[in-house]
Amino acid sequence: MFTLIAELSRWAIPMILLIVPVVAVLRGVKVYETFVDGAEAGFTTAIKTIPYLVAMLVAISIFRASGAMEVLVTNLSPLLNLVGLPAEVLPHAIMRPLSGGAALGIASDIIKTYGPDSFLGRLASTMQGSCDTTFYVLTLYFGSVGIKRYRYSIISGLVADLTTLAASVFIVRAVF
Repeated sequence: MFTLIAELSRWAIPMILLIVPVVAVLRGVKVYETFVDGAEAGFTTAIKTIPYLVAMLVAISIFRASGAMEVLVTNLSPLLNLVGLPAEVLPHAIMRPLSGGAALGIASDIIKTYGPDSFLGRLASTMQGSCDTTFYVLTLYFGSVGIKRYRYSIISGLVADLTTLAASVFIVRAVF
């Protein structure tokens, strides 16, 4: 069974990259022209998102450089230790909703310090792969298309982040 899954995984993307253009040609779609039009629209979207991306990166840098993250970690550590969340992964849990790159850097530091097969390394890896960058998505994507009122998006995203954090701790404790 493992061999079958490995082979399917190996060939899934190449087959999709082959099948989609073939089906498009059979349906009469001008594949190259459509691709170029999509690339042009993507470039326009990228240009529109640059101000939002810069603003988000500056805010994250200020948050980290000011020492606010360390203060937050210090104040929340005793409470989170009661529920089984080690203080060492708290910076990752805080940064993950803000920036995937910053969270990946923190996860890399945790793995380098404690090892990839340690509880903390596995927890950081599971957290990295199981939640999204809520504020990054809201800032960049909502901003680029002109959505100004997020309504329940922030609350929903943060609830999802907390859920995946709790699930990551539970699963890593249960499996490893």
